[in-house]
Amino acid sequence: MSASSLLSTVHALRAAGCVFAEDEARLLHAAAPQPGALAGLLARRVAGTPLEQVLGWARFCGTRVAVHPGVFVPRRRTGLLVRYARGHAGVLVDLCCGTGAVGAAVVAARRRPVTLHAVDIDAAAVDCARANLGRRGRVYRGDLFAPLPAHLRGRVDVITANAPYVPTGALGTLPAEARDHEPRAALDGGADGLDIQRRIAAQAGAWLAPGGRLLLETSAGQAAASAALVAGGGLAATVVTCADLGATVVVGAA
Repeated sequence: MSASSLLSTVHALRAAGCVFAEDEARLLHAAAPQPGALAGLLARRVAGTPLEQVLGWARFCGTRVAVHPGVFVPRRRTGLLVRYARGHAGVLVDLCCGTGAVGAAVVAARRRPVTLHAVDIDAAAVDCARANLGRRGRVYRGDLFAPLPAHLRGRVDVITANAPYVPTGALGTLPAEARDHEPRAALDGGADGLDIQRRIAAQAGAWLAPGGRLLLETSAGQAAASAALVAGGGLAATVVTCADLGATVVVGAA
């Protein structure tokens, strides 16, 4: 990698509005061992494709996970879900799993075995999660709890869910990277942003073991409403936050 070539890439990324142009340039060059490949990667990034989809991977909670085209990119803030799940997971169900990043990070960090079941309704996400989890967990395609084996009812220690929580009317305010390159179903939470959370909260109690936990990612502005949904489902709800991650999670205890 020549200094002039790297600098040219940095300039192109800056012109496209990439805030971390220097870091991104190094990653793109590292991902393109052949000069001809770099031009294609750079063109996709300048056009607005998320860096993680261009590279084909993301770093999440110390774990490298594959990110396939058209699949929701794991966010740093979702690390708060992982932090709480690590302390409780024996049998873990990860709903709206996307790439499978949450389950992969929990399994990687736990010293004790984790029985992992991951679910997503999107076929591309399911393929990506299966690639990331391999034999470390089972991945199902379906609507929330519907595809899970019946024998898990009342036996799940932790349910994690980074369900879509953006109100439909606010989708237009999202960065173009999300609007144009991630599936709408992974973003759109309905009129108030809580449609999927509402369904999860209503059903989670039937699947949790005594002392089990539902961990529901939400936004700071929606935290009270999300907590009310969890409490309405018969769980003791607590809101936890992390300023460093900019994250908010509702914990529902069975």
